[in-house]
Amino acid sequence: MQYPNLMSPLDLGFTTLPNRVLMGSMHTGLEDGNNHKRLQAYFAERARGGVGLMVTGGYAPNIAGWVKPFAGTLSSSRAAGKHKTVTDAVHHEGGKIALQILHAGRYAYHPLLVAPSKIKSPITPFNPRALSTRGIEKQIQAFVRCAVLAREAGYDGVEIMGSEGYLINEFLVEHTNQRDDKYGGSYANRMQFPVEIVERTREAVGEDFIIIYRLSLIDLIPSGSSWDEVVQLGQAIEKAGATLINSGIGWHEARIPTIATSVPRAAFSWLTGMLKEAVSVPVITSNRINTPDVAEKVLADGQADMISMARPLLADSEFVLKAKEGRADEINTCIACNQACLDHTFSGKLSTCLVNPRACHETELNFTPATDKKRIAVVGAGPAGLSASTTLASRGHSVTLFDESGEIGGQLNMAKVIPGKEEFYETLRYYRRQLELTGVDVQLNTTIGASDLEAYDEVIIATGVIPRDPQIPGQDHPSVLSYIDVLRHNKPVGDRVAIIGAGGIGFDVAEFLVSGGESVTEDLQAWLNEWGVVSPAQARGGVQSSSDHSQQHTPKREVYLMQRSEGKLGAKLGKTTGWIHRLTLRKAGVKMFGGLSYEEVSEDGLKVRYEDNGNTELLEVDNVILCAGQLPKRTLYDELQAAGKMPVHVIGGADKAAELDAKRAINQGARLAATL
Repeated sequence: MQYPNLMSPLDLGFTTLPNRVLMGSMHTGLEDGNNHKRLQAYFAERARGGVGLMVTGGYAPNIAGWVKPFAGTLSSSRAAGKHKTVTDAVHHEGGKIALQILHAGRYAYHPLLVAPSKIKSPITPFNPRALSTRGIEKQIQAFVRCAVLAREAGYDGVEIMGSEGYLINEFLVEHTNQRDDKYGGSYANRMQFPVEIVERTREAVGEDFIIIYRLSLIDLIPSGSSWDEVVQLGQAIEKAGATLINSGIGWHEARIPTIATSVPRAAFSWLTGMLKEAVSVPVITSNRINTPDVAEKVLADGQADMISMARPLLADSEFVLKAKEGRADEINTCIACNQACLDHTFSGKLSTCLVNPRACHETELNFTPATDKKRIAVVGAGPAGLSASTTLASRGHSVTLFDESGEIGGQLNMAKVIPGKEEFYETLRYYRRQLELTGVDVQLNTTIGASDLEAYDEVIIATGVIPRDPQIPGQDHPSVLSYIDVLRHNKPVGDRVAIIGAGGIGFDVAEFLVSGGESVTEDLQAWLNEWGVVSPAQARGGVQSSSDHSQQHTPKREVYLMQRSEGKLGAKLGKTTGWIHRLTLRKAGVKMFGGLSYEEVSEDGLKVRYEDNGNTELLEVDNVILCAGQLPKRTLYDELQAAGKMPVHVIGGADKAAELDAKRAINQGARLAATL
């Protein structure tokens, strides 16, 4: 077997898990409201895919614990009855599932929130009410009741969410716990809250029920727990009756990335290895483990007993099955972009996955065999064309994929060279394999006209975008380059650069230039140094005491990043990753400006005018790089429409030019292909 450690059973005493893969908890939005049929399909598909144990998104044990108003809650037998349909579906497929009990504490986004002390969170607008001793008892009872109801609903266990800065975590550090009763003061007092929850939950549910405790191994806030405290809590939680201890990494308010694509793979498993030496129960490691090879190495190195993979099971529900059968090259790898999962969650949308739009949409988006098989041409091998062509071919259509370039991928080939975005190589690897498996006829280095497509039953135009012309006086100067010149054609760039356009592409180009194209994503120690992360045994919370928690390398270039409009630069960047990009550029000394116009490019540089005061300034730069938006590239579509000889569809950037929006492109391609 290619992955003997990952595929080995884990004996928990009263039950055995078939492998070492835990599907970690994700808030998808399916937990809220009456979505049980969709949850059945979502979890059953992953159970069929071979996951050893799945954990649901977080369910509050009471109203005070809601993450947001009317969020998923399990506090009554009536609600438990509805969950039974989900657990039955999972068990029918041979899977096991645990319910996560999550009390938001001061992170709650509603006015009924409670916390150990009346200390407002920096990421929510509401002030919490400090719990009384009696109030704490009610919260403990709510956790225990929720666990009992989970067992009644047919769950195989629960995960008690004790990390990421939610209520339980808030009791553990002095920063958020300034109580003077038995739940405050010394660490032994502060940790009494989670210990009592686990003890009383174990007593209530019996010995043959899985209790996972999610323990924060590194808070990544300056006043966080020390390593001695982490170990003290871990040992107490084990004694209290936990079956497994899962790794929690970072509070949500921490200003250090933990799950974004720029974070090295398995970046925090060394911490789980440290805890493994201090406790006897199996420990689970988490964060940025997205391939079976990485998971196998973590287990082989003795850093954990089990691997938690959340988003990778969104990206590919058959991850485990493919790894077990020696088909790892067919896995649709999670790229940790957050664009369709966490960004959707924090925007109140239903989550899905950029590389797998079926995720959380299993009841509506299905690729059934075609009854009327057709000859279909797809023009453009970017993300939209790749999605459409492979989906169509998997359904039985005869598909030819054309592209002017010598390689597939379109603008993904620019995204993949940005430091921290190397995971796009995995997406391209996946599509190359899917083209082979589905039998798509790929014609590269081929320019297609309308007359070349007359033999096809239908045509899909996925020709992408062209850069928008900003019409700046002097922009024909040799010093002016487009983002395509820089990222695709490797044109030389000087030491002082002005970037026009501060959308996603502008930020990417800025990161590429200040780093010189060099990435620390594959060098864990360099990445830890850059973000100021150390062992909690060295500093509380695992962060250095420097003001910006950074040891950023000297930038390779001096960069100006500008936009015409006023307001925050990169306003449309992802909610969960935009702050990372802005902070990275600030640390690299990038000068960011909004609210200006571009007067002229000359031999001396770029002349700009500030709209607020009318003043002008000459930026003495070596190069000006245009990242001023895109327009649809749809000449062929217009020709075919005019001819009117066959059905023609347009998707991706050719339909709507909006940054490098691979999420929309892949989704459009898949949904169109499902209907033809």
